[in-house]
Amino acid sequence: MFTGIVAAVGRVTRVASQGGDIEGGVRLDIASGGLDLTDVQLGDSIAIQGACMTVVEFDNNHFVVDVSRESLNRTVGLDSEGDVNLEKAMRLGDRLGGHMVSGHVDGLGTVMKFEPVGESHELVVRVPAELARFLAYKGSITINGVSLTVNSVRDHQAGCDVSINLIPHTIEVTTLKHLRVGRKVNVEIDMIARYVERMATAPAAGNAEPAQH
Repeated sequence: MFTGIVAAVGRVTRVASQGGDIEGGVRLDIASGGLDLTDVQLGDSIAIQGACMTVVEFDNNHFVVDVSRESLNRTVGLDSEGDVNLEKAMRLGDRLGGHMVSGHVDGLGTVMKFEPVGESHELVVRVPAELARFLAYKGSITINGVSLTVNSVRDHQAGCDVSINLIPHTIEVTTLKHLRVGRKVNVEIDMIARYVERMATAPAAGNAEPAQH
């Protein structure tokens, strides 16, 4: 579990192919930036651009993860060198500064607008139709691992466009500063919205079909 509050901006310094062909995954060497690794152990989870990955090697200022082809097919930002948002998994007793984030990317959005508005920036992301029903005004969304609040939702045939206000601090301490119109981003919907949707659509207990034995 994560909060969507980015702890540091690291950098993918090396991408090594695994499996010897395009169907294999990759191994990433990541400079940890300001992320404290003193309490990290092998097998711990770290969210990279919003995708939960397992640490397979580490030292004081860098760590290594293996990314499967399935993960590469469903995310962006994990197949090339560059800056990445980093967050270690939550511990019991940590503050929940953002919202509950699983680190499992639900889909890819497209940046439709990224412009300064006063001291802040307006970010508009087009979200696929299959995720649109989970998004609501003043609800939560995770973009590239950053917990954000939805300012407005505009539905259309292709899905929906969500507008988000990015304060200067968010721009300064995350990779969102690098976004441009047309870029793909990792999107994770609010975990609570999943359960609400399930409760609203699942058959009542008395109407459920009996289990087959």
